[in-house]
Amino acid sequence: MADEVKLTMVGGNEPAKRLHDLIRAPENTTWVQDKKQSWDGNEPATVYYTPETLADGTPTTAVTVILRTKGCHWWWKSGCTFCGYFNDTRDDIESAELHSQWEYAKKKFNDFADHGMVKVYTSGSLLEDREIAVDFQETVLRDCHELGKELIIESRTEQLNPEKLAWAKKINPSFTVAIGLEALDDEVLRFHINKGFSLKSWYRAVENLRAENLRIKAYLMFKPPFMSEGDALEHCIRWVKGVAEDADEISINPMNIQRGTVIDRLFRGNDYRPPWLWSLVELIEQTHSIIHPEGGRNGGEDQVSRLIIHPTAAGRVRGSHNCGSCDRDVTKAIENYSVSGDIRELEGLDCSCKAIWAEEISLDNSLPMPLGIGLPRRGNKIANLRSP
Repeated sequence: MADEVKLTMVGGNEPAKRLHDLIRAPENTTWVQDKKQSWDGNEPATVYYTPETLADGTPTTAVTVILRTKGCHWWWKSGCTFCGYFNDTRDDIESAELHSQWEYAKKKFNDFADHGMVKVYTSGSLLEDREIAVDFQETVLRDCHELGKELIIESRTEQLNPEKLAWAKKINPSFTVAIGLEALDDEVLRFHINKGFSLKSWYRAVENLRAENLRIKAYLMFKPPFMSEGDALEHCIRWVKGVAEDADEISINPMNIQRGTVIDRLFRGNDYRPPWLWSLVELIEQTHSIIHPEGGRNGGEDQVSRLIIHPTAAGRVRGSHNCGSCDRDVTKAIENYSVSGDIRELEGLDCSCKAIWAEEISLDNSLPMPLGIGLPRRGNKIANLRSP
């Protein structure tokens, strides 16, 4: 008699893989290792500038510096289901290379002379000593303070302890810390995102930042894995309401599919569809009264927080998109709102695909289908209906 075959979620005779292993696996593949070694460690991953608004509401432009680093310490241990930033890292980056990248960015933009804000992103946490050399942390903090630029850095909650913040505050007395909260829901953080921290850690970080009078920017994920469009819209509206009083800025990050991630596998298997741009418009319309209770705009006296949405890969099938014909106009309106905070930016938006979106939201909210009923929005409609 043939040996008994034990079926698992991943097939074969081996025990079922843990989520940790499935997330971590892509970094060990040959294509990832070859790609990592191909990067020049003395140049940042990218440097660019975009329209922005200073803390007091003054329009400006911001230089974004995405450094090539060792990556996120949580990725070394496990990793988030959607994050593909490991694609842009090198394991051998030290202080010398980081300083070279920083000088490259300053030289390219003439010490940021024409820009009021600098955003420094590290595919991890700038204040994490295991990822970023302490002398380089000090360089970024001091340079931006001496140049008179508003600084935004990113960090997980674990690094934002009183001792570390007090040290940073002595070097730069005023900067913003952006935290990838992703969801104001412990169940979503654990099972959808695999974030590695809880809401308790978030609230502790907020308390520590407030004690140092530092600004807080909260990232919220729109439509994380294993969530339908309707659920994502309902959840994100609730999360915005929940963090508005704690965060000076709320940045909504609509899911975009990054290579080698769990969400990439779901997308390739036709089990996940990136968000509709119409959902982002609806999110703004439903939460504007929370951000601006008196119907104002960014910089107004009624502003509770600031709502920012800059969809990555908007209009592409791996990013937030509609039918294709209206994507450009809808994306522009969403991005204009992020700068101005004026709800009138959304006036006049319409397309035949909006009815399809509305029906999908309605069905998601009424049918017991956890992954939703969303179908491809591009190509032959009959072929899409026949797809698995």
